[in-house]
Amino acid sequence: MRCLSLLAFLLLLAGCSSTEQSHLPPPPVNLTYHPDLQALPVESMDDIFNLNSDMKAQLNQAFASRFGDLSATKRLIMFLLNNGDKSLRYQSGATLTAQQTYNQLNANCLSLSILAFSMAEHLGLEGEFQRVHIPEYWALDKGYNLLTGHINLKLRMPKVRRSDVINLYDNQGAMLVDFAPDISGDNFKTTTISKERVAAMFYNNKGAAALVNNKRNEAFSYFLAATQMDPSYSGGWGNLGILFRVIEDYQRAEQAYDYALLADANNNTAAGNLAILYQLTGRQQQAQEIETALANKRKTNPYYQVALGNEDIVKKQYSQALAHFRKARELDGRMHESYFGLARTYYLMGDIKAARKHLTMAHQRAQFKYDKERYRGKLAALNLVASNR
Repeated sequence: MRCLSLLAFLLLLAGCSSTEQSHLPPPPVNLTYHPDLQALPVESMDDIFNLNSDMKAQLNQAFASRFGDLSATKRLIMFLLNNGDKSLRYQSGATLTAQQTYNQLNANCLSLSILAFSMAEHLGLEGEFQRVHIPEYWALDKGYNLLTGHINLKLRMPKVRRSDVINLYDNQGAMLVDFAPDISGDNFKTTTISKERVAAMFYNNKGAAALVNNKRNEAFSYFLAATQMDPSYSGGWGNLGILFRVIEDYQRAEQAYDYALLADANNNTAAGNLAILYQLTGRQQQAQEIETALANKRKTNPYYQVALGNEDIVKKQYSQALAHFRKARELDGRMHESYFGLARTYYLMGDIKAARKHLTMAHQRAQFKYDKERYRGKLAALNLVASNR
């Protein structure tokens, strides 16, 4: 998630496409292969969603008399949370299959939702994935700005069919399962998405992680799998374009960005990367037009201000970074990222007192245990630095 002028690339993670476009023309053929990239085997749909026999046996024993019963859903989720090492942590970077998530319970909302869906389905419930339309949100990782989306899961009792009668349950007969309640607590709009779209998101996340770690064949394999699983998933095409840009195949990169925007005209990430490509290929006016349009769209988004501040830090433009982080804080004083940005900038400027003050405020506003622990560790290190002065 980033504007054009931020760092070098913008990667789109799960949940960020807009609509499922079913009437797209076929993609350019040369986007599905590359002479310098090798397609490797990836997880199948079954690999992503299946539960093994031991997991099914545990569920059968725990819920022997409660199959298809929505009232057992809370017990199901607690069963999930209490499995394994009992140390569930939300981590945006860990994209795992249902079985891996069950064993490790250290995954992102996409993986946890996949696991909950598979467990509920085994117990006779019906699951429905939903994309949550949150504002664009960026995370910086090894020089890449990762645009992170969010999904949740609605569970309901199955439709009961008796001869010509179908009993339908309304929303009061459903339960929402959300592994990032601080996000969805703002009642953002949701859109139902298919199981195939969720699998494409899984591949897309895995490809983004591979690209960040410079595993180009692996990244190509996952992005390709995402576009094959759901050809209308704009995020997969956009990220495939980034990979082509990295290997300096500008023709394929532009084709991929164009097709991503054809699938979803609101894919700001693909538009931003297209502007970067225009800059690289001497089309400055076209790049500027896109950049201006995106800046106008994003100017009231506090996360965009944080992203701009992070870019300024990389450039060592600390005064500008402070201005962006303060603007983010002004737009939304609840988010911890702006305070952490201020703390980081003040630290780099040598103002330990101000850094500690804002890091403390970031810790106070963090929702997830993972973030709180991270800030607590940084505060301890900061206090050690201060005591040695």
